[in-house]
Amino acid sequence: MLKISARRGAGPAISSAAPATLLITRRATFAAAHVLQRPEWSESENREVFGACAGEHGHNYVLEVSVGGDVDPKTGMVINLKDLDRTIKDAVIRHVDHRNLNKDVAFLKGVIPTAENLALAFWAQIQAALEGGTLERLKLVESENNSVEVSR
Repeated sequence: MLKISARRGAGPAISSAAPATLLITRRATFAAAHVLQRPEWSESENREVFGACAGEHGHNYVLEVSVGGDVDPKTGMVINLKDLDRTIKDAVIRHVDHRNLNKDVAFLKGVIPTAENLALAFWAQIQAALEGGTLERLKLVESENNSVEVSR
């Protein structure tokens, strides 16, 4: 049961008899090209494993980043969305937007840019840059049919 009480000078406070896990999620989008292939494999081996994705193509990706933590009683927020947005853009989006993921992104060098590998690399980038809150979930949507989630 949630209880609302007023505190002098701080406005209403919400408390709960049983603590809840709060996740705040920010969404960002970017467009990027990639090729799924292993350089040591023949073209036919790559096509057999990666299908049409063995050729250069692109996606309009959606990245969702969820941060958990305690609500700051002064702000009423787990994390300021402006700060989370800046972290996502600085750690990931500015590196990948309108880029070739195989050639243009230093932190992806030598990585086959599958949705799974991208999600793990983005997690590492955001985790290293995040100030405040705890990275709990990252979802990368590659297409209307494909998405991947990483969670703590």
